[in-house]
Formats: sequence, C-alpha cells, structure tokens
Amino acid sequence: MANSIQYAKIASTPSEKVKTNELYGRVRSAFAEYEASAEQSTVTMFVIPNGARIVRSRLGHDALGSSTTLSVGYAAHTKSDGTAQAADVDEYLAATASTGAVGHDVANTIALGENSVTDADKDGVPVTVTLAGANGTGTIQLSMFYVID
Repeated sequence: MANSIQYAKIASTPSEKVKTNELYGRVRSAFAEYEASAEQSTVTMFVIPNGARIVRSRLGHDALGSSTTLSVGYAAHTKSDGTAQAADVDEYLAATASTGAVGHDVANTIALGENSVTDADKDGVPVTVTLAGANGTGTIQLSMFYVID
C-alpha cells in the first residue's frame, strides 16, 4: 500500500512536521460582491494571504448581457521573494459565458489552481473577476475557501 507525501512525513521516525495548510489547518472564506453597470472591467474582489492553500471557489452572477464573459484570476502583485508577478485574469477560471444567471466552480482543477498555495509578499494575492466580451450589467459574487493556519 502506498502513502501520501504528508502521511509519510508523519509516519517516519522521527516524524516530520506537516504544514498547517496541509493538515489540521482552519478553512477561511473570502466573499465579495460587485454591481456591474453597463461596463467591461477587471474588478479586485479581495486579497488572499501569502501561504494560503486554495481549496474551492464559486462564482455566481446575474444574466449580465449578450456576449458577456467572466474570468477569475489575480492582479499583478509581488511574490514572497520580491519578484514581480504579472496579472493573470484567468488563472482560476477561463473566460466563460455570463449571458445567463448561473454559477461556476472556480479553482476546481489542478490546472486552475485547486489546492495551489499562494505566493505573495505581505500584501497577499489580489483576486480579480474580469467582465469582458460586451458591456454587462448585474450582480457578480465570488467566494473562495482557503486554508492558512
């Protein structure tokens, strides 16, 4: 039988410390709402702290209008080693139609940041929603769950 990396650390003699964002950490939530008014824009929704493990996220919205799309990513920020990180508007959700009032899972695959750990300086990672394709009007909500301590 095989063991996970984290279980192998705990079971070893002497045991190794496992990060709290991997075992026994507390799940935190971030929530934000934005009212779009006939616009296309990138909106900073909230900031996730450095070292947070993203475990799940959900985007909900009204029918924003014909040809509109939404994506979820992050704004430019500074990484923990001091280097600049460019903005990536679709790191957590690629552009998806927002013409109907539906919800979308965000950060729900490894490729889209599920279980990824944020790397930012003391200011954290600014999470964004980008409304594009056409001017949109309506409510946009984003929630993100992460483990930090």
